[in-house]
Amino acid sequence: MKVLSGVYPHGTYEGDILLDGDPVRFSSINDSEEKGVVIIHQELALVPHLSIAENMYLGNERRGRGGLIDWHRTNRDATELMHRVGLHELPVTKIGHVGVGKQQLVEIAKALSKDVRLLILDEPTAALNDNDSEHLLGLLRQLRDQGVTCIMISHKLGEIADIADRTTIIRDGRTIETLDMSEPGATQDRIIRGMVGRDMEHRYPEREPHVGEEMLRVESWRVHHPTQADRVVIEDASFSVRAGEVVGIAGLMGAGRTELMMSIFGRSYGRGISGRVLKQGQEVDVSTVSRAIGHGIAYATEDRKAYGLNLIDDVRHNTSAAGLDKLSRLGWVNGLEELKVAQDYRRDLNTRTPSVLNSVGKLSGGNQQKVVLAKWLFTDPDVLILDEPTRGIDVGAKYEISTISTGWSRPARRSSSSPPSCPSCSASATASTPWPSAGSPVSCPSPRRPRNASCHS
Repeated sequence: MKVLSGVYPHGTYEGDILLDGDPVRFSSINDSEEKGVVIIHQELALVPHLSIAENMYLGNERRGRGGLIDWHRTNRDATELMHRVGLHELPVTKIGHVGVGKQQLVEIAKALSKDVRLLILDEPTAALNDNDSEHLLGLLRQLRDQGVTCIMISHKLGEIADIADRTTIIRDGRTIETLDMSEPGATQDRIIRGMVGRDMEHRYPEREPHVGEEMLRVESWRVHHPTQADRVVIEDASFSVRAGEVVGIAGLMGAGRTELMMSIFGRSYGRGISGRVLKQGQEVDVSTVSRAIGHGIAYATEDRKAYGLNLIDDVRHNTSAAGLDKLSRLGWVNGLEELKVAQDYRRDLNTRTPSVLNSVGKLSGGNQQKVVLAKWLFTDPDVLILDEPTRGIDVGAKYEISTISTGWSRPARRSSSSPPSCPSCSASATASTPWPSAGSPVSCPSPRRPRNASCHS
């Protein structure tokens, strides 16, 4: 899709692109957009501190006399496009003040402002709840009826079956087959077989729980919004986690699942936090990220690209980021040991990368998620919180991530993770033994780190 939209310019690839039967050569995104080809990336290209209208026409401003921006026309045109996509907000509303579902609609309205003929959407519903997803799919049907061609990349097979006329399956950069979705043989099982290269008897691994003693308890947890002091986001939340147990926390988007877990993990979210966290019956101090890690708690964020990984750094450094104290002596990191740890986790988690020295930003979503898991498993946590660990990854990678999570939950360690089989889940808890062959038990990282690294998400 990056080739088709001009992100990768002509000359960096082999083959031809035909639009309406004629060959086209795109040297940039501007070239593709001039022909009506627009891509909406999974990570939305919006500026949170600008208004909806400003975002919609950024780089394509509505100008009046003297080349100055005509704000009246900008807001008027933005309002018309917003109504066309079913978004009922003021055009001057800051984009950061609306939810992800509405931001996705702004991106589509932005594409319509460019007279789109071919709209490419990369995982458009990955971060949406069921209602927002259904609204978006309905909008795509309307665009199709209006003559706009849509290409939707998605790992949600139900949505593919619901909206697609044809489905092309790609694996390891190769086209496997294209299915006519009106034919009886175009089943989800056939799509999965094409995606992973084998039949999958079970979408998720079978698991026999071995529940032990209580490991973690949260009592009367209360959290206020970080900027609106009078707004309570979490009120009187209580739950417990036992060794060997997977605890799912479910709710619609905005229900406070992520906020609850982030506030427990070093108070990474919110203010005016009250309540108690007990581990093995003893109250523990989780007021900072380092203290939470020191008490055996880890948190793998739902947004791995923004908070979980340093995308411009390599797999090795991302793997060791949360446990550098384990690899350092007198302020110096043992580079050979760090390399060995990363290679061990690459092997144990079956992370597909030519080398741990490769940039993590070049990996697929599933392999990036394995690096996130490796980073936190390296800290040898007792409680592992996994926030939406299978978001935006294919069915084969989901199975592998689920296998790693449930295989780790044996009654010697505890962890928290999001159960991928549960829609709209954000956190769960499991217990497990230390991960094999990836180094000795880790000591708690101190607040002062040998190298600049973030370990709070």
